[in-house]
Amino acid sequence: MKRILLTLALILSAVGAYAADITPITDAFKKGNATAIQSQMDQEVDVALPGASKKANAADAVAMLNTFFNTNKPSGFNLLHHADKKENGFFVAKLPTAGKEFRVNITYRADGDKAIIQSIRIE
Repeated sequence: MKRILLTLALILSAVGAYAADITPITDAFKKGNATAIQSQMDQEVDVALPGASKKANAADAVAMLNTFFNTNKPSGFNLLHHADKKENGFFVAKLPTAGKEFRVNITYRADGDKAIIQSIRIE
């Protein structure tokens, strides 16, 4: 029995080793601070916001998000689903604002324990 539990613990820790830390991203969305995640963005990021959609470099993606956050001040950020699969992952969240609640989908690749954003969709 101990051997089974030890084996299970080792397997779970090995699976967890691939998980990238999404905390900086979720914290930035919660605060409406796009600048805080610029270092988490890939060289090109697919950005889809209400009324705007394009493949952008990190600086342009931050500018787009800042414009969105200026008109839609977040009042929270509720993670609904998060999945990692080897070197890739995604998460889905609800972003409540004063006027509306948005659904956020972010895909990323793992670089060590850092999540590098590849796409952001807010609908």
